[in-house]
Order: sequence, then structure tokens, then C-alpha cells
Amino acid sequence: MATPLDWYLLRNLKARQLRLLVSLDDMGNLKKVAEATHVTLPAVSKALAELEKGLDLELFTRTPQGLRPTAYGQCLIRYARTMLIELQQARDELKALSSGSGGKVNIGVYAASTSVLMPRAICLLKQRSPTTNVLITEGTTSTLLPQLWEAKLDLVVGRLPILSPSSGLEEKWLLEEQLKLVVRQGHPLSHRPQLEWTDLQDYPWVLPPMASQMREPVERALIRNGLDLEKNYIETSSVQLTRSYLHQTDAIAAMANAAAFDPSSSLSVLPLDLPAMPRGAGVLWNRNRAPSPATKLMLDCLDDAATKLRAREI
Repeated sequence: MATPLDWYLLRNLKARQLRLLVSLDDMGNLKKVAEATHVTLPAVSKALAELEKGLDLELFTRTPQGLRPTAYGQCLIRYARTMLIELQQARDELKALSSGSGGKVNIGVYAASTSVLMPRAICLLKQRSPTTNVLITEGTTSTLLPQLWEAKLDLVVGRLPILSPSSGLEEKWLLEEQLKLVVRQGHPLSHRPQLEWTDLQDYPWVLPPMASQMREPVERALIRNGLDLEKNYIETSSVQLTRSYLHQTDAIAAMANAAAFDPSSSLSVLPLDLPAMPRGAGVLWNRNRAPSPATKLMLDCLDDAATKLRAREI
């Protein structure tokens, strides 16, 4: 049997009320919401009261510091954010269809692992559909995965994190990531036919940060081979910064296979073995959202770019 709550959510809840909930959560103050939305304070207060009455639930607690969402409010606000994003994406896709555009795909990338795969995939996308546009957001696992879950991003591309079964995210491996040691062309070690680990001892290093997945296997390999990591090094996850620094110094760095052999990087790979990464590069998406045509096309382009990279055809 339907309850008043069922009736209100399914028949009477409006987009403006969803926006009100999100604004109240963001600002925590009725007056600030009224000013931001250009309506009167009594009108905002009345709208919240009507929503709480219709649901027969208290959504916010009034405190001296402002409004604080209750457990009911937190639940509804979470879904309100998702629904508003979905409505915006539906609007964008409808506009794209009506204008002849190929749509838009929002992609999050990790700085350390997309300098090769992502540009190639985008080039394929633009060859196949020039009017499909792409927004790239660079970040870390802690910043990008919540946006993927909240539908602010369609895909996240980079080194795959370890996911829990309850994450709601799907993944696809695209590239195995064997690690390589690289230096600038013309480096004193770059043209030696044979190399021992001890030959690396007196050179500066570029190391992955402690929190990165690369740090443990790189550090383990260097320590196992008797190298002192405490002397002279910098830490960064930026491939671009690493390349620039290598070109200006005699430093040594570890890079994933695709980045190390990228022709545009002009780096030399040293003939010493490092372990493969336990998790390869790939793409993540939210299994609870049906991908748009633009997102499906981007997935195909990522897959094709990875296939060509594995075959060393590009």
C-alpha cells in the first residue's frame, strides 16, 4: 500500500526542491540561499517547511551555526545531487542531438599514468567523431572516484586502484605496466652496452611519492640491489615534470613501459629489470549508470589505443 511518502516522492517532488536541498546543504543557511537564488527569506523557509511536511520527515536540524542535515536529509540530498546531475546530462545530450553534435564525455585522469594512452585515445575519438567533445579533469583516486560515483565524471582513466566489491564501479584493464628505468638521451649511462646496479649509485633520482602504487615496487627493487635512496632525490607523480627534470639533469627515474618508450619523450631506457606493477592501467565507470553514446565511443577508442600500444604500432 502506498504511503504519503511514496506519493510525495513519486508524484510531487520537483527539481526546484532538489536544488533547494543541495543549496541548503552547501550553504547551511536560509538567508544565504535566499540571497544566492534571488528569492525572499520567507519564501525559502516556506519551501523547506512544505517539503518537510509533504515527506513527514525532518530534513534539517536548526543549530546556532546554521542548518545541519539529519539522517533523512543526508539521504535525500545524496540522491538529489545525483538526480540534478543526471538531468543536466540529459539536457546536454538532448542539445547535442538537436544541434548535430556528437555529445560530450567527462573523463578523470591520473597525472602519473595517462600521458601516452589518453592522448592517443582522444585522437582516435576526434578522427571518428570530430563533434564529440571531451572534458579532462586531472586528479587522484581520492578526488576522482567520488566524482565518478556522483556522476560528475563518466570515466576515470589511469592505474587501476584496488576496489571493494561494494564500490559500484566497473573496471577494464587496458595495459600491463612493466616498470623501466629512464634517463635523458646523452646521459653518461645511456650508451653503455652493459650496466650493473652499482653503476647507478652516484646519480640523483626521481621517485614516485610514498602514497603511489609505484613507490613500493621501485623502492623494493632499488634496496634489493644495494642502492641508497636517502642521498639525492625528488618525489613527484607528474610524468611531465619528471621528463623535464631528466632532460636538465643526470637524474634517473622509473616510468611505466608505455611512457618510457613514448617517442615524444626522447628518453633512454636503461637495461636493468624492474618488476611489473601489480595493477595495470585501465578505465573505470559507474555500473549503475547507462553510458551515453559519447561515453561508449570513448571506451572503444581507449580499447583500440591500448591495443595499438601493446602491439607497438603507434
